[in-house]
Amino acid sequence: MTSTEYRKRLIEPLMVELLSEAPGLLLTGPRATGKTTTASKYAVTSISLDQPGEAAAFRADPDAALRDLDEPVLLDEWQAVPDVLGAVKRAIDADPRPGRYLLTGSVRADLEAATWPGTGRLIRLAMYPMTVAEQIGRPQTKPLLDRLARGERLRVPDHPPDLRDYVELALSGGFPQASLTMSESVRRRWVESYIEQILTRDVDLLEGRRDPSRLRRYLEALALNTAGVVEHRTLYEAAGIDRKTAVAYDRLLTDLMIITTLPAWSSNRLKRLIHAPKRYLLDPALVAGTLKVDSTAVLRDGDLLGRLIDTFVMAQLRADETVTDIRPRFHHLRTEGGRHEVDIVAEFGARNVIAIEIKAGSAPGRDDARHMIWLQKELGKDFVTGVVLHTGNRVYPLTDNITAAPICTLWA
Repeated sequence: MTSTEYRKRLIEPLMVELLSEAPGLLLTGPRATGKTTTASKYAVTSISLDQPGEAAAFRADPDAALRDLDEPVLLDEWQAVPDVLGAVKRAIDADPRPGRYLLTGSVRADLEAATWPGTGRLIRLAMYPMTVAEQIGRPQTKPLLDRLARGERLRVPDHPPDLRDYVELALSGGFPQASLTMSESVRRRWVESYIEQILTRDVDLLEGRRDPSRLRRYLEALALNTAGVVEHRTLYEAAGIDRKTAVAYDRLLTDLMIITTLPAWSSNRLKRLIHAPKRYLLDPALVAGTLKVDSTAVLRDGDLLGRLIDTFVMAQLRADETVTDIRPRFHHLRTEGGRHEVDIVAEFGARNVIAIEIKAGSAPGRDDARHMIWLQKELGKDFVTGVVLHTGNRVYPLTDNITAAPICTLWA
C-alpha cells in the first residue's frame, strides 16, 4: 500500500486564481475523485448536505442557514438540497465579493436546466480522477499539449514503465482512495463495489428506478468497446435492449460521469468525415471493474489491451484539459470507410490542430503516423504537430513534424 498523505491536484492553482476574483466555484466530477477533500482545504466552513442533520436547516430555510457562516463556505453534495443554489444566487447578488462559496457535487442532471441559478454566479470547474502526475506528487508538470504547442523537448522519466506497468497503472485507475491506499486485490473489489452502487443507488437519485441487470449489460457492452467508434445499434443489441432504453442509459451514465464521448471532428477543409462519436468509460479502472479482468487477462487480449491503453491516455489528457494554457477541444477523426483515422485531434486557437495517435506497441514507425501525415498534408500550416504515444522508452522523430514519444512523457 502507498501513503495516505494528501496529494495536491492539478486544478488547485486554478482554483486559487478563480477564487481571488470570482464569488464562487462549482466543482463537478464523478464520485470519489477527491472533490470534497480538495475543496475543504480552501474553505473555513464545510457543510455536508447529504448528512440529514446538517441538511435540515437548509431544507427549511436555505437563506437563513447560509447567512452569517464564516466564509469561504463549502456546500458539499449540493444536489441533495437543490434549493441551496437559489440561496447562493441571492447571497452573491446581494454581495458579489470574491471567494465566498465552494460547491461540490457528482450529479450533473440539474446543471442542464435553462433556469439553473448558478449562471453568472458560479464558475464551473471539472475535477476528474487523479492523473499519474498527481499520484506521484508532480501536479506541477506542464500539460503535454502545452509542451507540444510550444515545440518543447519531450522528456522521459528515469525509470519508464514497460507494457505491463502501463496496464497495471491503467487498472489501478485514478480514484484516490483506491489507487493510493489499497492493495491490488482490495482495489479490484472497491472498484466493483463502486460500479454496483452506481448501477443501483446513484441511478435512482437521478431518474427513478431502472433495471440494474439491463443497465449492467449495457455498461459491459460499452466497456468492451471503450475507445471505439461503434454503431449504437451494435451496443444496445449486445445488451438486449432497444434504442430508446439505450439513449436513456447513455444520459444516465453520462450524468453520473461514468461514460464520456469524444465527438467526431468536422471541418469544411476535409470531406466525407463520419460523425459518430468515440465512446469511453471515464476511467480505465471502470473497464476492469465492469469486465472483471486483471493485467494478465488484458495482456492476452490484443483488442482489449489497445482499448485500455487508449482509455488510460485519454483519462490523463482529459484531466489536463482543465488546466492547459491552449484550452483545446478534443475530437477524433475518421473518414468514411475508415481509410484514415486519428485517435485524438486537439483543436485550439482559431484553427490550430495537434494530432495524437496511441499505440500499445513499443517501437512505432513511420507507417504508424501515416494518418497524421495525410492530415498534415490536408491542413498545411494549421497542423501544429503530431505525436505517436507508445509503450517504449524513447523519444524519436518520425517525420519533420511528427514524433514518437513514450506515454510516460505525460507526467515527465
